[in-house]
Amino acid sequence: MSLLRNVIRCLLVQQREAHVVNNKFIPKAEPACDLDIYNLKNFLLTNNRILVLTGAGVSTESGIPDYRSEGVGLYARSDNRPVQYNDFVKSESIRQRYWARNYAGWSVFSSFLPNLCHKTLRRWEITGKVHWLVTQNVDALHIKAGSIKLTELHGSAHRVMCMSCDDKMSREQLQNLIGQHNPMWQAKSVDMAPDGDVQLTTEQVQGFKVYSGFRFVNAAHTQKKPIAIVNIGPTRADNLASLKVSAKCSDVLQRLEL
Repeated sequence: MSLLRNVIRCLLVQQREAHVVNNKFIPKAEPACDLDIYNLKNFLLTNNRILVLTGAGVSTESGIPDYRSEGVGLYARSDNRPVQYNDFVKSESIRQRYWARNYAGWSVFSSFLPNLCHKTLRRWEITGKVHWLVTQNVDALHIKAGSIKLTELHGSAHRVMCMSCDDKMSREQLQNLIGQHNPMWQAKSVDMAPDGDVQLTTEQVQGFKVYSGFRFVNAAHTQKKPIAIVNIGPTRADNLASLKVSAKCSDVLQRLEL
């Protein structure tokens, strides 16, 4: 029986790795040219105490969709929008709806694993190349990869806090509590969002813009610090960067050989 479990575990790992390689949430992009790789490597070698800012795009290769990628992002595939904080705080019905959806998607969302990008950034942290890492993601994949010098700008979906007494618990503990208090409740998730939220019904929420991550880039530009961007497609910070590589992140990182 133990041998059978090991075989099944091996097959599951192989299938998950294959899923990451063929991920449908990664936008199409041409490989970076040799000159781009050369320039980026030179950028990294000539600059110390590098601050790295990551967004949802770094986790698409782990199987988590982002919001804005052309053609494959959640916004391109549906009219669904994430719950805004102010609405969450002021409305009990919105909180109930959010947690119902999050509960349905948690078993999948919590199972995602770090990809080459997360692991490479952890290795650069160990060698001292990355001074600090700031992520806009709540998926905890940087933590799973071992990153320590890390700021989770929007918090983590793996931790929850009571809005009344500030009591904290792990998301897994909350999952168990929700299940205990709703033993007959069942739901089938549809599209998953970068925050682990899934859609149980069709609904529309007014669009929103997120500026917090951009402020780091803008501040660096104001201080006349060099900026390099690796991203498929345009970003709001492109005109502030001294170097832009529009290609798949893992393909770029594994060619740098730092």
